Amino acid sequence: VWDWDMIESMDIGSVAESRCFLWIWCGSSPEGTTRARACLRRWGFRRCEDICWVKRNSKAPGKREQLELEALFQRTKEHCLMGIKGTVRRSTDGDFIHANVDIDLIITEEPTEGELRAKPEEIFLIAEHFCLGRRRLHLFGRDDTLRPGWVTVGSELASTNYDSKVYNALFEQAPGLTTGCTERIEQLRPKSPERGGGGPQRDKQAAP
Repeated sequence: VWDWDMIESMDIGSVAESRCFLWIWCGSSPEGTTRARACLRRWGFRRCEDICWVKRNSKAPGKREQLELEALFQRTKEHCLMGIKGTVRRSTDGDFIHANVDIDLIITEEPTEGELRAKPEEIFLIAEHFCLGRRRLHLFGRDDTLRPGWVTVGSELASTNYDSKVYNALFEQAPGLTTGCTERIEQLRPKSPERGGGGPQRDKQAAP
């Protein structure tokens, strides 16, 4: 089990591109969110979003199967901080990001006791929909988190789905990695105004 000091000491900056994004799970405690922010700063990222994972219990609403004794309330959520490195603007970097496609909330049924470490698949979908980058690295992965298009690293891995030919082919093809976005969504997605562009010109009429 890695503690926060060990996680923060990792040299993430050595594998991070000049513009990239990072998602880090930090649990539900105040310490987790504080330490995750410290990790982002150390690795050269700035926090830009906070994704919240809400775990519901449909069989016994308001009650959890696993309680945290140090907590004052029953914690039914976890946070995943998203960090950004470099300068990325949705008005000019449409080749790299698709903003406003997903929401920052994930709601699923609470995992059973034997699946406590399992994270929702939706976090992968959010990352894949938002960022079109083809270099995707998943740290602390397990056999049940292997995913096409990702390089997964973890001490518990007993198998692999990595194919060097398939992976390298991603960088030989034309840009345009498949995302969860449709043309209709792209048309409706809010976009930042381009710099220097003014609003519609008003007709100027001479006074009588």
